Amino acid sequence: MPLSNYLDTAPQLDERVYLHVSAQLIGDVRIGADSSIWCNTVLRGDVNRITVGRCTNIQDLAMGHVSHRTDRKPLGSPLVIGDHVTIGHSVILHGCRIGNECLIGMGSIVMDDVVIEDRVMLGAGSLVSPGKTLESGFLYMGRPAEKIRPLTEAEIAYLRYSAEHYVRLKDNYLSALQPATMCTTTNPAPVAPRAHETGM
Repeated sequence: MPLSNYLDTAPQLDERVYLHVSAQLIGDVRIGADSSIWCNTVLRGDVNRITVGRCTNIQDLAMGHVSHRTDRKPLGSPLVIGDHVTIGHSVILHGCRIGNECLIGMGSIVMDDVVIEDRVMLGAGSLVSPGKTLESGFLYMGRPAEKIRPLTEAEIAYLRYSAEHYVRLKDNYLSALQPATMCTTTNPAPVAPRAHETGM
């Protein structure tokens, strides 16, 4: 099944979320309205929480996980993804925070306690080392990821366009489903905190 409980936690989906039947959401996972989780994606919120904002797409074969709470680190490392974010195919996200209107390129790896501020583009295949902050308005790329240059106006506009395109795409998929198979919950999930609320 795409939705699995862990102890006393269960995934929560807001309105008009598309969840592909092959995806797996486990435990404390909350998905905001109009977001989409695509083929064979895994979001495992067992030892900490995963929060995804509105109009965000997490594409095929992506994996999201978290780090547990300890005495030294009482909050652990949750995974928090903002609004209008595109997560490309086969991305690995682990205990990091991603702001609004970002694009994480295919095959990238983002490690614990990374903070990606609003409107960042991360090039395909990049590796972001633990604890690093990627500043708003820039293209980053490489293994390890380095700041390449400021984003152009066209690239900044594309960040929002990419997310809105996936909203339209998931609506096409939802329109083909019978109501009984649509993955939504009766209790809407809280959406991801805004950047100013998370310190991003």
